[in-house]
Amino acid sequence: MNSLIIIKIGGNVIDNPDALKQFLASFRGIVGHKILIHGGGKIATQVAEKLGIQTTMVEGRRITDQPMLDVVTMVYGGLVNKQIVAQLQAIGVDAIGLTGADANTVLSKRRAVGTIDYGFVGDIEEVNSGQIQYFIRQNLVPVFAPLTYDRTGSLLNTNADTMASAIAVDTAVRNEVTLVYCFEKKGVLSDPENDDSVIAELTPKSYADYKNRGIINKGMIPKLDNAFNALEKGVKKVIICHANQVAEAVSTSGVGTVLSLGVQE
Repeated sequence: MNSLIIIKIGGNVIDNPDALKQFLASFRGIVGHKILIHGGGKIATQVAEKLGIQTTMVEGRRITDQPMLDVVTMVYGGLVNKQIVAQLQAIGVDAIGLTGADANTVLSKRRAVGTIDYGFVGDIEEVNSGQIQYFIRQNLVPVFAPLTYDRTGSLLNTNADTMASAIAVDTAVRNEVTLVYCFEKKGVLSDPENDDSVIAELTPKSYADYKNRGIINKGMIPKLDNAFNALEKGVKKVIICHANQVAEAVSTSGVGTVLSLGVQE
C-alpha cells in the first residue's frame, strides 16, 4: 500500500502569519504524498464584523445562517485557502485549493435542527477518495477548506477536524494513512499551563481516564473523538503535535502525542 500523510492545521496557527509560514516550511519537508486540511481561524469573524454581520457561537461552534455562510465561503474557500496555496507554491509545493464541492470530493447533509439550529452546517455523508487520489497521482497536494456541499447544491460550513478524519478513513482503504492534527501546542497536555507536559501516548482506556479526571476537556475532546474514530476505521496512526514539528512527527517517534488502540480484549 502507498503511504499518505493527512494533516489538519488549526485556526490559531492560521491567525498568525509567522506561525503559518513556519508550519508551511515544515509541511514542505514531508516526503511523499500528503493532503492538507485547514480550519478557518478568526478571520471570518473579523470580516463579518466589518460587514455588520453578527457572529453567534454555541459551545465553540459557529451558527451559520445565510449571511454567515456567504462570509465563511469567501474567507475559508477564498482568502485563507488561496493564501495557503500561494505560499506553498512559493516554496516549491505544487498545491491545489479545494472545497468539498470541487470535483465532488466531500458530500454532506445539512445538520438536522435539534435544540440548536446550526444553520448551514454540514455533517459528512460521503468522501470521493477516488477523485482525491486522482489529484495526488498528478503530483498535486490537495489543500481543503472546511466547506462541503449537499445534494441540493448548497455549500455547508463543516468542522475541519471531522473533515480530516473522514478523508483519512476513506483514503485508508487504498493507502497506509497517518493522520496528524497540528496546532499551537506540542501535543495533548496533562497540564495546560505547562507546554512541556505532553502525554506521549493515548489509548481509549487512558483517554477515558484522563477525561474522567478532567485533565482532558473542552475542545480537545471532539478532536480526540474524531482521532480514535479514524483509528477504529482503518487509519494506521494518529499524531497530535505542534505545527512546527509536523515533519519530525511523521518521520520519527517521540514527538507529540501518538494515539493507538492499545491491546484489544
